[in-house]
Amino acid sequence: MDINNETINHLADLAKLDFTEAEKDDLKTNLGRILSYCEKLNEVNTDGVEPLIFMSEHVNMLRDDVADVTHSKKDALLNAPAKDSDYFRVPKFR
Repeated sequence: MDINNETINHLADLAKLDFTEAEKDDLKTNLGRILSYCEKLNEVNTDGVEPLIFMSEHVNMLRDDVADVTHSKKDALLNAPAKDSDYFRVPKFR
């Protein structure tokens, strides 16, 4: 794939970005390197290799959902700039 100014402008338009000419030149160079690396991956022999669906053999390794109090009210309010009894005080807003 040829990376030219039209391609860079199209990508910039899709991403809602503005680039200077120098940045466009850098992008062309970097995108060209990325694409050439991806083409290099096509040279790897993958005959007999099953597609990888999951990164590990483990399925749904979740912790138990247990309620746990990690901070007391006193600890939570310790560094509050303003507090009222057991609550944070904040300025009124509309």
